[in-house]
Amino acid sequence: METNVKRVSSKKELSSYIKEKKAAIYLGSQTSTVLPFDDLSMNIVDLSQMPSKIEFDANQNMIIEGSITWKEAKSFCEANNRQVMATPTEELALCLSGIATSATGERSFGFGPLRDQICEIEYIDSTGEIKTLTEDELKLDDISFKEYRNDFSEYKSFKNAPFPRLEKEIDLMIGFEGQLGVITKAKFKTVPKKEEMYLFFPLSRWEKDFEAHLEIFESIQHFRKKVTACEFLDWNSMKYLDKEFQLVQNQDLIFIEFDMNDLEDIYNNFVSSLNKVNLEEVFEVSFQKCRDFRMAIPRFVQERNQRLGIIKKGTDAQISKPEFRSLLEIYQSWSEKGIDYNLFGHFGDAHLHFNFLP
Repeated sequence: METNVKRVSSKKELSSYIKEKKAAIYLGSQTSTVLPFDDLSMNIVDLSQMPSKIEFDANQNMIIEGSITWKEAKSFCEANNRQVMATPTEELALCLSGIATSATGERSFGFGPLRDQICEIEYIDSTGEIKTLTEDELKLDDISFKEYRNDFSEYKSFKNAPFPRLEKEIDLMIGFEGQLGVITKAKFKTVPKKEEMYLFFPLSRWEKDFEAHLEIFESIQHFRKKVTACEFLDWNSMKYLDKEFQLVQNQDLIFIEFDMNDLEDIYNNFVSSLNKVNLEEVFEVSFQKCRDFRMAIPRFVQERNQRLGIIKKGTDAQISKPEFRSLLEIYQSWSEKGIDYNLFGHFGDAHLHFNFLP
């Protein structure tokens, strides 16, 4: 099957195409590091030309239609003294494209997963009709969900559980990988803008000793109301980057994001309590430098694999907090396979990405 690209520029045009019942994949800004876009031999529907609109409602919720990127959403909020609660690493990704997969990014540590940040979703279903999902309780009286919800209970703390939560109407789309239809509009909650601050903790390499890493992991859980992100980047993630991005040499990094007004509390009750971390090495990084540094890692992996003609081989695993040590032990054993690799991800949520780099 040859690639056939259909570019749609209105909801009417999109609805008409959906009614044709053709097997297709619907793409936004094509920022995924997983899909081999050049080799997709199938019908592709390009959503990047859909009319875009962004505004606030009376409750300061951000209403997004069409091809608005996270970078544009952030700028819009900041101009209005607000900020978004979700921050996927790739800022050029479309806001609407990530909803079905529940892609949330770093700030889910403090603000919760995307399902907690969305008030309403508009989508076009398989019949071409426009439908709306809200935060109202999901009522399916003809189906017993007791067993299903019991099975789900152990995953309630996960930002990306292995199956949908099914408590609110919006859960029919969030985490369901877009099975119901194509999202055309959504309403996101926002919060008042704060002055973010970033503290970086240089650590020994995790392959040799991750006890200091786990000390930070266990301690930071008590600060979810004040720390919005807790991220990890190992030395392997940085060694191939340009020197301007290499903030440390031969060390891992964990960094946290928080409101500058909470610095005294964070330092006195979190930082100073760490016994396995060299506090003299802790340093601050500006917002823009932190963002550039964080985004450079996955982009490097993607560019490297494309240059060498390699299909990405990696994990996207989250695990329960008591089992986090066992996940690191598994990755430690993988580091001995004699293949290049790196490890990075949402450390506070026990959600890491291990990439083989053959």
